[in-house]
Amino acid sequence: MIRVLLADDHAVLRDGLRRLLELDADISVVAAANDGCEAVAKAEATRPEVVVMDVSMPNLGGIEATRSIVRKAPGTGVVILSMHASAGMIRQALLAGARGYVLKDSAGAEVVRAVKAVAAGQRFMGDGVDGRVLAEYPNGPAGAGVMERLTPRERQVLQLVAEGKSNAEAASVLHLSPRSVETYRCRLMHKLGFDDVPSLVKFAIRHGLTSAE
Repeated sequence: MIRVLLADDHAVLRDGLRRLLELDADISVVAAANDGCEAVAKAEATRPEVVVMDVSMPNLGGIEATRSIVRKAPGTGVVILSMHASAGMIRQALLAGARGYVLKDSAGAEVVRAVKAVAAGQRFMGDGVDGRVLAEYPNGPAGAGVMERLTPRERQVLQLVAEGKSNAEAASVLHLSPRSVETYRCRLMHKLGFDDVPSLVKFAIRHGLTSAE
């Protein structure tokens, strides 16, 4: 039996995926999570074979959550669900340690195939995903791109800033002081070469840390 954790902040989609996966006699959904932080905690607690992870979630996005799960529960494989088909986004997911990538537009039976492939130790690229990215990994042109030069904390702050949270709100999520969050934000702007917060937001959307919704 393949034990699966579902991580998606949209309850309707999450419940639909649960029903779809559990139609297969070889798959059992053992836990569900509303955001990346909960996904990391539940992956540590339940140690599923596979996590099906939405890429865009509040507080901690799917790519950052994948990095943490791969580090804290190395026996667990991650399948990313995303609306983004760009090579850059796929590379970010693979560099974070994901072993599968499925576009939401073509999700369905393909998610079942992805779960089974990843549980068997294989990689899985869904329909509409450029397979050349997988062939390039990890030595493709993007290599250790700009996102990889940011620390995990900097990436968390970047996501929260892009979601429109104030320094105080971000500090509450990260258990830091507002002054520390401001320091991280200034450091991000300097490191990325931006002069304003809207540029940070556009960068975060482009790299899948948050959506434009």
